[in-house]
Amino acid sequence: MERYYDGDAGDFDARYWKNPVLQRIRQDFREQVKRHAFSKALEIGYGTGLDLVHFAVTHPGRHFAGIDISGAMQEAASGKIGDMGLENAMALKGSVEDLPGLFPGRDFDMVYVFFGALNTVENLHVAAQRIDEVTKPGGFLVLSFVNRNYVAGMLIELLKLRFRAAFSRYRREWGGYSPSQYLPSRCYSPGQIRQAFASFRLLSRKGYSILHPAWYYHGLARRLRPLLPTLWRADKALNHTPFWSWGEYSLFVFQKPDNIRQ
Repeated sequence: MERYYDGDAGDFDARYWKNPVLQRIRQDFREQVKRHAFSKALEIGYGTGLDLVHFAVTHPGRHFAGIDISGAMQEAASGKIGDMGLENAMALKGSVEDLPGLFPGRDFDMVYVFFGALNTVENLHVAAQRIDEVTKPGGFLVLSFVNRNYVAGMLIELLKLRFRAAFSRYRREWGGYSPSQYLPSRCYSPGQIRQAFASFRLLSRKGYSILHPAWYYHGLARRLRPLLPTLWRADKALNHTPFWSWGEYSLFVFQKPDNIRQ
């Protein structure tokens, strides 16, 4: 898995800045974090550090730490932090399972995960326990997941006669987005996610790319460009219906009860 992300690091930023759909979704994820009061935040799966740097700049009085399993990603993120002279951010190498050892006795009041890094953990329940151990009572989690039920994506792949791709998320193990590199991961339903994080209170949830094209459907997004604002608004409306979890991503906001201390 580390080798997969090491290979992804080289042109990660260049690909991101060419993808307006990806940029819009990331900014909306960021806004979900900014809605809550916190002083120390932890990012799981920081990639090249785009969000660590963003938050460290926009919130100079707060502290940001991140973990990522990729050495190449850590090098890229640490380089950004160093080049910008950011003293309130740090990028460490490690997995979710390593959290208590990486941050012994340290409590975060915000933990965020963008673009489904928790889909790649071996056991979501164990990951939730490790996150719980470093989260301060009253602290918030803003967690995004790759959905098990991405209905539009399934239909698009069926129209392309790509039957294996259409149903790939229902396998015991999903292989990730790349057609050429396999990434061991799992796609979850909202019920499975809520069960794993049952010790936290659910505050809100939101779905993305229900009708709006997912970030990797570049050609479709270009053809539908005049309609994209309308499709984004349609997704917002669908979040008030049972169809909210039928998109590419689901985002959950949890809070750790402040009357529980471990």
